[in-house]
Amino acid sequence: MNIQAADARVNEMILSGQALEAFDEFYADDVVMQENSDPVCEGKAANRQRELDFFGSIETFHGAELLASAVDGDVAFSQWSWDLTFKGGFRVQMNQVAVRTWKNGKVAFERFYYAK
Repeated sequence: MNIQAADARVNEMILSGQALEAFDEFYADDVVMQENSDPVCEGKAANRQRELDFFGSIETFHGAELLASAVDGDVAFSQWSWDLTFKGGFRVQMNQVAVRTWKNGKVAFERFYYAK
């Protein structure tokens, strides 16, 4: 599977509510992830736990939309719009850009950019 097809599949899975399954299938064991300029989180187990914590903090998922995506070499970009209510009733409508670097058919690095 080429990077463009693999990245499109990850995005499709996220939109269909299968983000954790996409993570399990497409992310490298030594994946490094980062939120904005926060410290990086290294390794698949640690990042999977972060994903579990994030999705576990959502009370209501109102929707998501993939606004744009592009692939250039081994780097993929996707622009997202999210509408979520977190536990405790805090609703957020946010835009986010995810940048994924692929290596050997897996996501080796992913960084998210959004306003805090």
